Amino acid sequence: MMKSKKTWLTLVAGACIVTANAIAFSNQAQPGYEASVEVAAEEQTWIRINQLGYTPSGIKVAVWVSKSQARLKRFELVDAATNKVVFKGKAGETYGAYGPFSESYRLNFSAYSKPGNYYLRAGKVKSPEFKIADDVYKGTADFALRYMRQQRSGFNPYLKDSCHTDDGYTMYGPMPDSTIIDVSGGWHDASDYLQYSTTSANATYHLLAAYRDFPEVFTDKHLDNGLEGTNGVADVLDEARWGLNWLLKMHPKEDWLFNQLADDRDHQGLRLPTKDDVDYGMGKGKARPVYFVTGEPQGLGKYKNRATGAASTAGKFASAFALAAQTYQGKDNDLAKLFRQKALSAYKLGLAKPGVAQTAPNRAPYFYEEDNWVDDMQLGAAALYQLTNDQSYFKQGYTYGLQEKVTPWMGADTARHYQWYPFHNFGHFELAKKADAKSKAELISFYKEGIERVFAKAKKNAFYRGVPFIWCSNNLTTSFAIQNHLCRKMTGDQTFAELEQANIDWLFGCNPWGTSMVFGLPAHGDTPVDPHSSLTYLHQYPLDGGLVDGPVYGSIFNNLKGIALVQEDEYAAFQSKLVVYHDDFGDYSTNEPTMDGTASLIYLLAAQEQSSREGAQAKK
Repeated sequence: MMKSKKTWLTLVAGACIVTANAIAFSNQAQPGYEASVEVAAEEQTWIRINQLGYTPSGIKVAVWVSKSQARLKRFELVDAATNKVVFKGKAGETYGAYGPFSESYRLNFSAYSKPGNYYLRAGKVKSPEFKIADDVYKGTADFALRYMRQQRSGFNPYLKDSCHTDDGYTMYGPMPDSTIIDVSGGWHDASDYLQYSTTSANATYHLLAAYRDFPEVFTDKHLDNGLEGTNGVADVLDEARWGLNWLLKMHPKEDWLFNQLADDRDHQGLRLPTKDDVDYGMGKGKARPVYFVTGEPQGLGKYKNRATGAASTAGKFASAFALAAQTYQGKDNDLAKLFRQKALSAYKLGLAKPGVAQTAPNRAPYFYEEDNWVDDMQLGAAALYQLTNDQSYFKQGYTYGLQEKVTPWMGADTARHYQWYPFHNFGHFELAKKADAKSKAELISFYKEGIERVFAKAKKNAFYRGVPFIWCSNNLTTSFAIQNHLCRKMTGDQTFAELEQANIDWLFGCNPWGTSMVFGLPAHGDTPVDPHSSLTYLHQYPLDGGLVDGPVYGSIFNNLKGIALVQEDEYAAFQSKLVVYHDDFGDYSTNEPTMDGTASLIYLLAAQEQSSREGAQAKK
């Protein structure tokens, strides 16, 4: 059911980043959160579905959940037009309690493939209607690009106005502090207006990879400035170019690399980016500080990060620039040459200063606590190997890959905020493309080990949920689904295909709350309407395509500072001591969209649309 628009209240925005408390991952309830409403006995059971729908040749699973102790034996798939039963299935074994529910089952109807509109029925309980069709993912990646354009700094095509054009003044660099340089452009990181090289370079890589791997799914309906029109370039490549242009400014010289624009002094109330008048107190007007990568701890206020090097940022720059050089080769050779030079110089900086370049806090002890960097250098080396065919880059990349075979959050109960970033490592996949059989098999085994670690937890609950409920859990979910896709693409092995699809289904409604985690997608569904954003809060501007942070452990939510729901919780019946999600402006921990998470989602949705197309063609 579509949610109605809620009453808008006034609330000063709190800080948008906190460190996730270490808590145990469990399929059972965790202390710290209590639902506040009672549900009538006849409303104790639900069927959760992927609201986008299911493809005819794909895996089709819904989840039946109940707060009662009732057991389920069978279910039916019903044609919504005729109300006739078209498929009967056995419920199988119970998965037992999970979150607020006492019983749960996976309802697998993958054997049914006829296109149409349907609903599932188990006893008197019916699911929402959904469709089975080849086009359920059509246009979804392009839809998510709307949020990326809305996040643009410099000229913002959504607002048709400019913002942050005075950025910025330097800190920690080899030049005198407060030197003015031009670093305007790029994307705002989330609903605040900070900008980070690490998330922007990762987002740019995902957009370029999506264009490279799935070019047919993207359209050309916008100009390079983001306004409506056509320019002969796919919109996803225009968006990637917007990111690349900013990265060029953040790496303007061979030995200059900047990591961050603005800091948490940004968190001073609600405003549109075009009305941002925060004064950073340096007598520079509207200019904001831009932080040079030194490889040492930074923080201009009370708090500092734990930076140890430059490689985590430099490696991300190298991979984005190297892939850009490949993309523009033959289209714009001068541009391709520039990106090649920037990729080589960024990678050189990473070699010179191994370690992590974390983001810098100021007034609060919250920052992106990235602790790994060999994955970034591995991907940079892989992209340079593809670009240059220089075998030394393959050897370096492979050596880096051996140092971190599995992204450390996979299988873990918790992690600090962005501690292991990016949330999956493209490097194993990119190296494997041109590896010998033995090396390829080993790289594939690293992916499989990570997947198996997550599946060991996931197979114990009906949602196949093995991703920990830390901050930005939806970003982890998206990345994990991408890793499954990449592994399956390399091997053809379908062992984890249902796990992969379960993570996609989770994002679009097959979760305890029955809601999509993407603003406005699908249009007919239950999706976020009250995200933590000034654009929606002040002016009701939709954040189409934005992937919200996602559910967090109840214990995390209850320990956050400056957080309060501003209206009645429509999902109160589905909150638990284990995990919570609120579609409420006041909950910046679960309902704030992120730019880099959305960029990853664009790659995943493009992969799904391409897979659907291939499935349809195979039937012809």
